[in-house]
Amino acid sequence: MTERDPYEVFTQGILEDHRPWGKFRRFPHQGVSSIKIITVNPGGILSLQYHNHRDEFWVVLDEGIEMTTGDRVWRPAAGEEIWIPKGTKHRARGVGEKPARAMELWIGPSEESDIVRLEDAYNRG
Repeated sequence: MTERDPYEVFTQGILEDHRPWGKFRRFPHQGVSSIKIITVNPGGILSLQYHNHRDEFWVVLDEGIEMTTGDRVWRPAAGEEIWIPKGTKHRARGVGEKPARAMELWIGPSEESDIVRLEDAYNRG
């Protein structure tokens, strides 16, 4: 028996429902160990990092974030969804004139200690 791709399992559980007033997207909570809203200040930068025990699913809430995943660097649009497989280096940087937010879901069992920092502007280990 082969293990199913975590991205496929997670995204197949996303439900989008259209209503007269607009729509909503409901995300599966099975296997989610944390949900955060990350706010990045203008000029702020998260450490370049990866995780050994969790995948991450980000939903960009505001314009003004520059995202790095692997070798790709771009400015995602508000509402853009980003899958970050465990072991993939990633970071976010504030490039707008005001703070920008992203929702981060941890997929799989994990803790804050699962951060492996490769670079950090604030000299954290």
